[in-house]
Amino acid sequence: MVIGGTGNLGTNTLRSLSADPEVTRLIGIARRRPRLEIGRTQWMTADIARSDLVPLLRGADAVVHLAWIFQPTHHPYTTWRTNVLGSARVFHAVAEAGVPTLVYSSSVGAYSPGPKDRFVGEDWPTHGWPTAAYSREKAYVERLLDGFEARYPQCRVVRMRPGFVFERRTATEQRRIFAGPLVPGRLVRPGIVPVVPDIPGLKMQMLHSSDAGRAFHQAVMRPVRGAFNLAAAPVIDGDELAAVFRARKVKMPAAAVRAFLAAAWGLHLVPASPHLFDLVMRLPLMDVSRARDELRWEPEYTSLYAFSEFLAGLRTGADEDTPALSKASSGPLRVREFFSGVGRTP
Repeated sequence: MVIGGTGNLGTNTLRSLSADPEVTRLIGIARRRPRLEIGRTQWMTADIARSDLVPLLRGADAVVHLAWIFQPTHHPYTTWRTNVLGSARVFHAVAEAGVPTLVYSSSVGAYSPGPKDRFVGEDWPTHGWPTAAYSREKAYVERLLDGFEARYPQCRVVRMRPGFVFERRTATEQRRIFAGPLVPGRLVRPGIVPVVPDIPGLKMQMLHSSDAGRAFHQAVMRPVRGAFNLAAAPVIDGDELAAVFRARKVKMPAAAVRAFLAAAWGLHLVPASPHLFDLVMRLPLMDVSRARDELRWEPEYTSLYAFSEFLAGLRTGADEDTPALSKASSGPLRVREFFSGVGRTP
């Protein structure tokens, strides 16, 4: 059972699992039923924050928990209720239903601040960055899992910690979540963008969504436990961004970028909080050798290919026919609609 099966990670995990002949039954669980058909997937509807999950999970051989919301960043209790309290309800249901395997999607965002000049393993502390809601919630759920593992050692628990996950079909959703309607998607192309900011210390790890789905598939099927870092090469920095856009770099202090983002977020011009930028600037670089050695996983695509696919999706308005990814249900919003919500609470 894949909880959160209609999102970026969910659709690709289901695609990978559905091609495996050892998987005799595959169920995708989401709050809203999609029209999309993925292999042999059967769809069920449930809300992790409200539904009775125990009967739903009873009899499952493995549960993959991917459900997560990013918005609204101006109202962190809403995300906390789904992401943290909802995850606690999932873990409780897994225990009550006697599910023998739990695979959870954590994130590079769960890690405490770390180095940018070397790679760290899965033993790096996962206390997050406290002012960023996304990081704070991912770190808290890691603590929930610590308690779950101690209380239910018979359940095999796997924590996946991917970097930034991109592909063409998720561009509409990710634009809505992070950039909002003011980003000119059709103009984000090589040769059009004249300059890219060269921010000291900005280094990110990315991977393609299909590679992430294959890794989750391996975590379900192989007898492994513990945490696994997931990322593709190369590490993305100012040089790589300049190469992708065929643009020149312009030195820009992090403080100036953060001040701009803070002002835009405060005016509801962009949905992504400036605290997310703070987090990105502090994330460690992850060593992915454990995933290679124990999951037998190697990314098929480079990080540059994944990012380029995402940019191509932005230009064409690419989406997927699920409630989470479709432009019909998740954007992009028209500018007038976007501004109509400024100053309002949901």
